Amino acid sequence: MKKIIYILALLFTAVSLSRCGKYLDVDPYFKDMVNVDSVFTNKNYTEQWLNDVYAYFGWYGGIEIAFADVTGFNLASDDAMFSNAGSLCENYQNAQFSPTNELNDGRWGTLYQGIRQASILIHNIDKCLELDGNTREDYRGQARFLRAYFYWMLIKQYGPVVLLPEEGVDVSLDYKDLQYPRATYDSCVNYIVSELEMAARILPKDRPSSYYGKATRGAALATRAKVLLYAASPLYNGNTEMSGLRDKQTNVPLISQVEDNKKWARAAAAAKEVIDMNYYRLYTEPADETTLPLGVGVPTEDFPNGAGNIDPYLSYRNCFNGEVPGSQNLELVFARTASTVDGCINELVRNMIPRTLLGRNTISATQKQVDAYYMKDGADQKDKTGHYYRDGKGFTTDNLQSRPLPAGVSLYYSDLEPRFYASIAYSGRVWECLTATEDANRNLSVFFYKDSENGQDLMNRELYHWTGIGVCKYVHPDDALTVGGSLKHKIEPTIRYADVLLWYAEALNEIEDGATYSFPSYNNQGVITVSRNTSQMSEAFRQVRFRAGLPDLSQQVYNDRNSFRRALKRERQIELFLESARYFDLRRWKDAGGSENEEGKPLMGLDVSKTSVEEGENGNQRQAFYDNKKAIPMKKVFMQKMYLWPIPQSEMDKNKNLVQNPGW
Repeated sequence: MKKIIYILALLFTAVSLSRCGKYLDVDPYFKDMVNVDSVFTNKNYTEQWLNDVYAYFGWYGGIEIAFADVTGFNLASDDAMFSNAGSLCENYQNAQFSPTNELNDGRWGTLYQGIRQASILIHNIDKCLELDGNTREDYRGQARFLRAYFYWMLIKQYGPVVLLPEEGVDVSLDYKDLQYPRATYDSCVNYIVSELEMAARILPKDRPSSYYGKATRGAALATRAKVLLYAASPLYNGNTEMSGLRDKQTNVPLISQVEDNKKWARAAAAAKEVIDMNYYRLYTEPADETTLPLGVGVPTEDFPNGAGNIDPYLSYRNCFNGEVPGSQNLELVFARTASTVDGCINELVRNMIPRTLLGRNTISATQKQVDAYYMKDGADQKDKTGHYYRDGKGFTTDNLQSRPLPAGVSLYYSDLEPRFYASIAYSGRVWECLTATEDANRNLSVFFYKDSENGQDLMNRELYHWTGIGVCKYVHPDDALTVGGSLKHKIEPTIRYADVLLWYAEALNEIEDGATYSFPSYNNQGVITVSRNTSQMSEAFRQVRFRAGLPDLSQQVYNDRNSFRRALKRERQIELFLESARYFDLRRWKDAGGSENEEGKPLMGLDVSKTSVEEGENGNQRQAFYDNKKAIPMKKVFMQKMYLWPIPQSEMDKNKNLVQNPGW
């Protein structure tokens, strides 16, 4: 019988637990060096093993919506930034990472450790007779989902990766036979999809609240849809610019060189299976007397046929800020539950809160992100030449005519869509901080002029908004850091139903006119048929728009593939702001560079050198703060090689069959 290596997995448990902190109540003292057979005959050890696999979602492994010094992809694109000199985000922005430096260290190895841990459980769970058969199958399904998800995270960042043997690594082989090459991207996708389908056939549709955060059928099917959407996208579907990325031995291209439109149909069918579960829905809050009036043209029927009975601002805001427990929010298809360890959601919140309220004041939105938002009636802010339709001169005088803006706020920020006010901390925004003990630390209007307490600080460039624009997404009205204050518990919205709806609309749009495709369902119990059906595109897309208090697009936009593609990309930029979507969207669309060059342009903001003075020898500085759009003092670079991350050189040195990504 061949000897199979399982890498002293409990040693990895000790390492990962010390690195990841608490995740799903992993026991930090579960470090005993015992053999695999001893673990999987014991119910408690087996449960802890599974929890340890989940722990790889922590720190360098799996955090996707992160504080800047962990993975930082949500602060490394063109929509937001982190004003901490030398942070990972700044280094990502100016291409300071490489195969050999510490900026590219940790994730590759950590995720493969998670893959090994999951594989061990899959192949040994039947030894645990202290668990009933249904529970063993559930654990196997969870481990299969986690293994597939770890592979997904690898291919999203690095492209094609090594697929480890299902049965483990045979150490009786010569060392040269253990050096596995990278599989093709399509092979990786097909393997991940197959694993997720097997998991979905086992996993339950929902779980008790005490088990919230563990894998479900919807999580598996939604991840499958996301994997297939990326595989259909230009970066991986007929990308001849990647023709040089080939297997060393066979010379086979690792990324497909011929575009296959059927991949879009396959992605659409996968997203439709999530929708057809009829389980998930967009989170909404009911309208009341405080709800702002809808813009002209927004349907007043009840949601989802309009926005007449909902409060769009609270519906979007409360989806993220901890107002409702994750187990009660059916928009969250999959969510990571740890918000207290370094790098998670409340670390973001600490960096959003102004420094006068004991926050760090360091997470900023770009002017590009601000300009992406629609007016409340769905109109653009700017014309095709870049000029604003309204001049934006002047400031609000009270909170009655300019709701939700308080007095003293630039009119540039008036009459915008609700998602803007739920996401962007414009200069003058009120920070509620309701759990603070002292009245002086509650309901403060915070400005970012140079002569304001939270304005430009040339002595410490890490404590002000380089763009002059803050962020408040994920911040709850109760959140406070001053005396008596606390932060609401929050979870990472890893996959939201809004994202699923947008995937479906995007994939349908890319299907060739006149083509119809059919695919077997994940459980082989039916057939899913898709085509470029504009009614179905609108049915999915408009739900996101109505929840945001906006009108649907015109039929003319749906009919034109290019027009809808532009609208879809903009909707994703707004709806999924600061959820690590933008960074990878721009890459899969090949918009980060090339003719669009979205990430090669300077990051723009306001003129933070201006004060609140309205009259004087330097003119109206208060107005100039908003009028003078300027590039921020952070180098922004995008090169072709940055579409994929380099494989760490330490891994390349150990495996002569690995081929490095182009340009690295």
